[in-house]
Amino acid sequence: MKAVSPPHSRPLNFWICLGIPAVTALILALLELTSVDMDLARLAFDPAAGAFIGRHSYFLEDVLHDRAKQVVMAIGVLAMISFAASFKVERLMPWRRELGCLVLSMALATGFVTPLKVVTSVQCPWSLTEFGGQETYSELLSPRPETDKPGRCWPGGHAATGFTLFALFFMFRDRKPRLAKAGLILAFTLGSIFSVGRMLQGAHFLSHNLWTAVFCWLICLGVYYFVLYRPEYKRSLTEHGGTTESHCVSVPQEVDQTNKTHLKPDNTR
Repeated sequence: MKAVSPPHSRPLNFWICLGIPAVTALILALLELTSVDMDLARLAFDPAAGAFIGRHSYFLEDVLHDRAKQVVMAIGVLAMISFAASFKVERLMPWRRELGCLVLSMALATGFVTPLKVVTSVQCPWSLTEFGGQETYSELLSPRPETDKPGRCWPGGHAATGFTLFALFFMFRDRKPRLAKAGLILAFTLGSIFSVGRMLQGAHFLSHNLWTAVFCWLICLGVYYFVLYRPEYKRSLTEHGGTTESHCVSVPQEVDQTNKTHLKPDNTR
């Protein structure tokens, strides 16, 4: 079977891919100087009941949190199985790198959350005295008050379950642009819905989830850049023979022998 060279990557505008997350991060940093997080949380808090309006919601907890997380986990498991199968199944072989990129992106985009939660020790809204809890509120970069129960709420974990699907956008970006766009919309939509659901439960402030979106995007972008990104100039080098280093993996090229006789030397140089 003839080896098929992966297509060169579509142009990647780093000003957009990195600029938007950078601006978002700056806005979030400035947001710490305001009461926006608290004001939005108060909208979801019922003083009469002494709890957030979605705190004990079956739909938000069992369906939108537990079941939805299981669906995304199933996508991750399917991606791992497909990647493993791509070493044997002929139809999956051309997609091996993309599947590997998907698996690695989803693993990193969800795996970073827990360590950061432990390091930052940010409290959840439902734990704060302002909302019926016993903990004292503190800004992200300020020292944490003494407590027997350190917080585990920054960044938003469930939001990462949705935003990790940014990996689908990068997986299909070079081969299937329409599917890539659908993957981007799916990731943004699910991440946003999961974020709102957890905010209604009092699990997170708005900024917690927006930070998660920024991190997930940058992680998926980074994995794509090092694993899949293959600019046009590297393809041009490849077409003159040899191998092309695609950042991490060498991709051997095979010249089509049926067209080799039609190639003529360039005598204009």
